[in-house]
Amino acid sequence: MNAAIACLAVITAPCLAVAHPDHASESDQPQRRRPPRQSAPAELPPSAVSITVEGDHRVIRANGLPEHETGAFPNPGNPNALRAQQHVYRIPANPQIADALTTARPEFGIAINGVIFDAGTAEFWSPSGRRFGARSDWNHEAIGGSLDLGLDEHNAHVQPTGKYHYHGPPAGLIAELDSGDAMTLIGWGFDGFPIYAARGHADPNDPDSPLMTLTPSYRPKQGERPAPPDGPGGAFDGSYTADWEYVQGLGDLDEANGRHGVTPEFPDGTYYYVVTGEFPYVPRFWRGTPDESLTRRGPNRGAGRGERQRPGRSPR
Repeated sequence: MNAAIACLAVITAPCLAVAHPDHASESDQPQRRRPPRQSAPAELPPSAVSITVEGDHRVIRANGLPEHETGAFPNPGNPNALRAQQHVYRIPANPQIADALTTARPEFGIAINGVIFDAGTAEFWSPSGRRFGARSDWNHEAIGGSLDLGLDEHNAHVQPTGKYHYHGPPAGLIAELDSGDAMTLIGWGFDGFPIYAARGHADPNDPDSPLMTLTPSYRPKQGERPAPPDGPGGAFDGSYTADWEYVQGLGDLDEANGRHGVTPEFPDGTYYYVVTGEFPYVPRFWRGTPDESLTRRGPNRGAGRGERQRPGRSPR
């Protein structure tokens, strides 16, 4: 069995991260312009992750620190310092397609290096200004949005808890793993289906077909957002999750940013997700059903309190 799928994989390496400020520590009312409190950098242990199959579950234990070098934290957009975590996730080892999509919580899945993939942010527009964890339809996007959330070159930043997490393609991890001539497994969704980098086969069911960059099926809506106080106003330019709509068949991937096909780890075929360089970046939906232990966890503090807006949908 492929080592990336089911064996014990333990990685230890020096972590070169420093400190970096995060989106979750801004004042609820930035008009006051109080400087965010920066957390002090801590001495970090080496990266450590283990992945085992135990019965019906794939169990991932990690300290959340990547092997690749991170950006500097705190930084001007993110006041939080990186700290080791105690991640333990039990995800289905034999996932099944569910009858309906489930909106992913902020934590969508986990990379094989033990770093979490977050599907959205906890930053919202409100009539009184930028807010954290508000109940608003206007959820800021981490990538390409109007806010500087202090992302590093790996599309990642840090929460107040010190948790480093990806909002898009993990450049350093992909560089470590990409062989250049095969699809690259980079993680697992919390419903158990695998996550790959953006290159897949032109014919999803033919492992001998050439590799190509897979594209999402989302686009910005046309027209203008509602003006204040009902919305932030301006054109739908992708700054907010609600700016986007799914158009079936527009790209290679479905509404959950995935598709069914063969992969090196699954030569008989599987459903798999793709983390892309365009919206939605990290998938916003699960095709399968996460383990109950994950749905009971609730959103992480600093990772998505409040309700995130689902992207819109176009019938075309």
